[in-house]
Amino acid sequence: MMSNLMIFAQGAKKPTIMVVPSDMYCIKNGYSKVVNNQGENETIPNYKKALQNDPALLTGITAIGQMMADRGFPLKLLEQELKSLEDESAEDAMLTSKEGSDVSESPVDALKKRAKADIILQVTWLVNKQGPKYSLTYNMLGIDAYTNKQISACQGTGAPTFSAELPVLIEESVSNNFEDFAQRLQGHFDEMFQNGREVTLRIKKWDSSDVDLESEFEGIELSDIIEDWMADNTVNGRFNTTDATENMMYFEQVRIPLFNEQGRALDTRRWARGLVNKLKELGIVSKLMVKGLGQATIIIGEK
Repeated sequence: MMSNLMIFAQGAKKPTIMVVPSDMYCIKNGYSKVVNNQGENETIPNYKKALQNDPALLTGITAIGQMMADRGFPLKLLEQELKSLEDESAEDAMLTSKEGSDVSESPVDALKKRAKADIILQVTWLVNKQGPKYSLTYNMLGIDAYTNKQISACQGTGAPTFSAELPVLIEESVSNNFEDFAQRLQGHFDEMFQNGREVTLRIKKWDSSDVDLESEFEGIELSDIIEDWMADNTVNGRFNTTDATENMMYFEQVRIPLFNEQGRALDTRRWARGLVNKLKELGIVSKLMVKGLGQATIIIGEK
């Protein structure tokens, strides 16, 4: 009976979706900007400009979002998340950073962190006119917000119709492939529910630190203590130690639970905080930094 209840619970849980215009759509239509990200120029979509200057875009995002909502997927609304982001001064500074200034993460990463959506649904479309009839060529791409990996996609051109209303064109064009697309999104989330969310973790040390990863505590090297903690705090002990030296460790394909023991949603920062606390028990001061949703870095020696 308990097994059946667990299977039901997994099937009933839906991933949180945020629908955004694709990078290609934004750049092609002039809704982008260039920021200096740690010394490199990066062209990123300017969602705020797109929503303010393209009424059809908001209509299209709403239509696709409604199709997801009709299938039970919880939605994070792009427009509302942008407004909330602007209310937070630190993230607002990143969104409005001047050309040439350094940012620790891209504004898109800041938006993902604020929204904490499981899946980013990137969409783009082109309305075609053939005499009195209209059709819509579309592309939808489902991306894991934590790893930026593609998990589902569909594209095509709908049958010509006399209607020029964008929501109607989207519904008629996308509907044929939408169920399979949504099932792949759900399948990816179900796999995460069972096997954990994939993230990465880096361990580094400050030059000023007297402790490195070969330092011993009660006869055990710190690197081994960290790997033991990883084994105890990942789903089924699933992680790969990609690299390890006396000064750094790099873990990939780290599978963390979606929820903690209290049933609260668990993100990369909260999960990595557990290792920071473990190091604190050993008398080691450390600093935790998170980039985007799925990358954590712990630097030992000082904050």
